[in-house]
Order: sequence, then structure tokens, then C-alpha cells
Amino acid sequence: MKHVMVVLGVVLIAALLLGVGLLRAQDAEKAETAPAPGAAPFKSDMKQVSYCIGVNVGRSFKAQDVALDVDAFLDGFRDGLGGKEPRISQPDMQKIMMAYQQELVAHQKEKTKRMTEENRTKGAAFLAENGKKEGVKVTDTGLQYKVLKEGAGKRPQATDTVTVHYKGTLIDGTEFDSSYGRGEPVTFPVRGVIRGWTEALLLMKEGARWQVVIPSELAYGERGAGRDIGPNAVLVFEIELIRIGGEK
Repeated sequence: MKHVMVVLGVVLIAALLLGVGLLRAQDAEKAETAPAPGAAPFKSDMKQVSYCIGVNVGRSFKAQDVALDVDAFLDGFRDGLGGKEPRISQPDMQKIMMAYQQELVAHQKEKTKRMTEENRTKGAAFLAENGKKEGVKVTDTGLQYKVLKEGAGKRPQATDTVTVHYKGTLIDGTEFDSSYGRGEPVTFPVRGVIRGWTEALLLMKEGARWQVVIPSELAYGERGAGRDIGPNAVLVFEIELIRIGGEK
């Protein structure tokens, strides 16, 4: 239900912002059309703002797997913005939206269930195959790692803070996070990360760089994390232990 209300909240906020934008834009260049990709931007600032809001709302709906009839949406938006009598009565609109909320909840549950099972199957197959590769070691917990560069320093303790560079991907190669991409390492407590990370860090030496494959039960499990890491997702990291402690 929380997911549904977020989606519907986006609709209401977007409608409000777009309404303000369109009202102001009506006093600007009325005949202007959207430029092709790479073309000159809109001449009106408010048209640019309105277009950006439209793109973001569309992307949000796509990411949430929410389908809309765009023509009907625009008809309703124009009627509401223009103060016209709705073509559907208010009581009927409430019934329609309540039914749609229930439909969205059911759809999301089914999607999550399907993704959970799919990730479990694909993750198990990936772990089985990766565990056979040359140089890959598997711990008692199921964590897999391959030493890409040996370290020469000491190993951290569970109570230490470490500074690392890393890149995280899904098993299909999709990158979801990277300190390399941000151009600076990160510092955090050894115990302040997912179990798979903590286990790997306690085995590494300063200066080491490993590829680490983390089973879902040592990562985010069935709950997943955000949009990118789904339920039961196996995660692949390249981890470079720069030093024990913070910045120097």
C-alpha cells in the first residue's frame, strides 16, 4: 500500500507543478513544440521546467511499472486545470481509484514474488558456476572471493574503520554503485556494512584487491535494497582495501 500511495502522490504533486507551469507558459510562446534530442532547448524557462517534470513523472511511472492511457490522463488534467466539470462523478472517481489501488497492490505483490523466485534460481546457478572458476575460494558461509592483488599490510579487526574503493554489480553486469565512479574512496566501520562485506574485509590485507561474490543471505536477502537490488539478489563486488582507518 505504501508503494501505491507513493505512486499516486507523485501523480498529484506532478499535476500541481505542471498546472503552475502550464499557466505561466500560456503567457509565453504558445506555438512552441518540444525540440528533438540534441536540438536547442525551449525558449521559455517555464516550458523547460514543465518538460523536465513531465519526463521525470514518465520515468517514475515506467520504473514503477504503472501503465497509463496518456491521452485520457491529459484530458483529465486539462479538465481539472480548466475548472471544467469532470466527465466522471466524484463518488465514481473515488471508487475507481480505490479499485485501482487494490489492483496495483496485487500487481506489485505478484511482481515481487516472481522476481524473488527468479533471482533465487539465477543466483544459485551463478554461484555454482562461479565457485568452479580457477582462483575462486568459497568460505563456510558461501561467500566467494578471488584475489586480484595480494595485500602486504595487516588485516582489519571487527572494531576497526577501513577506507576502500569498490564497484558493485548484479550478476548480469549491471553496475549499481561505484566509489571509483565518484572519484574518491569511502570510509566506514567494518561492522557497518552487509555481512558479506564484513566477512571479506576481515580476510583481506591492506593493499589487497578482491572480486567478491556475495550470496543474497549475506547481502540484502528477500527485502532487496532500493530499485536496483531486487529480492534474493546475488551481488558482485570489486573491493580494494586501501588502508585501515580513515583519511590520511
